Amino acid sequence: MLRLRLLGTGTSFGVPQLGCDCAVCHSPDPRDRRSRSAALIQTASTTLLIDTPPELRTSLLAARVDRVDAVWFTHEHADHVAGIDDLRIFSLRQRRDLPIYAGGRTRAFLEASYRYIFDPAVIPLPGTSKPRLELRLIEPDRAISIGDLTCTPLEFEHGTTPVLGLRVGKLAYVTDAKAIAATQRDQLRGLEILVLNALWWRHHPTHLSIPEAIETARDIGAKRTILTHLTHETGHEELAGKLPDGIEPGYDGMTLEIEA
Repeated sequence: MLRLRLLGTGTSFGVPQLGCDCAVCHSPDPRDRRSRSAALIQTASTTLLIDTPPELRTSLLAARVDRVDAVWFTHEHADHVAGIDDLRIFSLRQRRDLPIYAGGRTRAFLEASYRYIFDPAVIPLPGTSKPRLELRLIEPDRAISIGDLTCTPLEFEHGTTPVLGLRVGKLAYVTDAKAIAATQRDQLRGLEILVLNALWWRHHPTHLSIPEAIETARDIGAKRTILTHLTHETGHEELAGKLPDGIEPGYDGMTLEIEA
């Protein structure tokens, strides 16, 4: 059994936004509280974390996660990496380096931005610690094994920043994409579940809009498409009522299962 849990389904601002008085930011519906985007893909023996947003600790506590076997970074933007130090507890508890997978650009960013983690010359003082992380390079379209998962990295356009989604069997996770090219859509055929970013109804230069995500999802034809990376411009219930069959908004804590 393959389990997907959406830890966060919001944009870089999160929902509610600081200082905002809109209806969605003050909604009593818990599905309208959206932390920055992240997810877990799990089997009975492997837990793969996708991205480390600023709320990672609280999101993992809510999901009752006490073990992570590997981390997949989609790209280097702050809302996807800024919680990286929260990985420290897992390398401490598991007493080993935690493998983290990233594309070349993201890898270079992490090494430069978090030198205290990745520079072996930086040694924690006695009684202190730092995350023990092993960077592993991933390349588009070259499948890799992570535990008992076979993951195929798929690269998408995100403005000037490439972003790496992944396909695992009949499940795929794509966030922060602006466009899904025809060859990439072919790589996403035959899915049971597609998680796809959809910012809002209007155009955005680096993210799929909701209409663009709907068109993309219809063409790919997954049995269920779950929209993520949502803003405060669309409440969950309102958005769900406007989407066609087979496409639905995700929410923090949403859990889906399919046969591996």
